[in-house]
Amino acid sequence: MSYILSFETSTQVCSVALHQAGNLVASSEIHTSQSHSEKLTLLAQQILENAKINLEDVEAIAISKGPGSYTGLRIGVSTAKGLCFALQKPLISISTLKIMALEASNFIFDNQILICPMIDARRMEVYCAIFDVNLNEKLPINAAIITEKSFENILSNQKIFFMGDGAEKCKTTFSFSANAVFPRTEMKYPHAKNMGKLAFEKFNQKKFENVAYFEPFYLKEFVGKKLNES
Repeated sequence: MSYILSFETSTQVCSVALHQAGNLVASSEIHTSQSHSEKLTLLAQQILENAKINLEDVEAIAISKGPGSYTGLRIGVSTAKGLCFALQKPLISISTLKIMALEASNFIFDNQILICPMIDARRMEVYCAIFDVNLNEKLPINAAIITEKSFENILSNQKIFFMGDGAEKCKTTFSFSANAVFPRTEMKYPHAKNMGKLAFEKFNQKKFENVAYFEPFYLKEFVGKKLNES
């Protein structure tokens, strides 16, 4: 039956989805920050019950691997690994930014437009990458400080579709370029419901992670704050 259960916890949105052969069966999400640890397994249980699928019938667990929130990623990966260990099922990881780019590609009909998903990393920094509409990576995932010079060479002769909560801070900065395109509707966060196609491709290719040693793709080292820091 090839059911895959997917978790996306890299931002303030906590989402879970069930796909069969890449097609969405059910999904659920909650838009409350710092709720991942409490709600993730409950969302998964709810979805499986509504779909009348037993957890043992799931063929694999897919996880959005980052970049994104350190805490959110850690919770998602820990939950996914725990299920994989308990059920003896394979673990599939998918780039968070690629999940976002896939959603955008469904609304773009110009094959020349590039897609730049951005996750807010505070101040003027974002986690980002650039993909073409076929999800081929054109600029590797990186942590970038946004200035008027960012993407200048590409924007001089090619349109880029900027999306994600990190793109909000770029609208004014990139206003000089007509090639900087932003979504008219909200497209801020990655969602588990968009993971099915990518997860099923990896499942068919048997591109699984080592459950014991897999870690989220944090991109940057976690730096804790002192209690008196804002």
